[in-house]
Amino acid sequence: MKKLIAVIVIVLGFAFNTNAQKIKTVALEQTKGEFTQKQITLSAGTYIFEIANNNVGKDVGFVLQPKGKSGQAHHIKEAYVTQAVKNNTKGNSKKVTLAKGEYTYFCPLNNTPLYTLIVE
Repeated sequence: MKKLIAVIVIVLGFAFNTNAQKIKTVALEQTKGEFTQKQITLSAGTYIFEIANNNVGKDVGFVLQPKGKSGQAHHIKEAYVTQAVKNNTKGNSKKVTLAKGEYTYFCPLNNTPLYTLIVE
């Protein structure tokens, strides 16, 4: 009986911990020279960015940075895709926890403009 109770407590603890850390996926698509999503609004939380390369013809990536701060020193490194996204495939970032504020995103490989991501 003690083992059964211990197992139930462990399972419930694991389930609670998993629900408390919900990670959402943000799907973004790139075409030649642009993202199809020009602005995104999210709630504060933890996300994985899924980047689709829709016939760009070359590898693409993803850069996220606080708005008004540019340069590699300000890039949110966890938001980088784990490897360059090949033509007509998808790639993912690592988990990224975003606080309230404004950010910009772009792809230096596809030479896109800066787009706005707002976290409320």
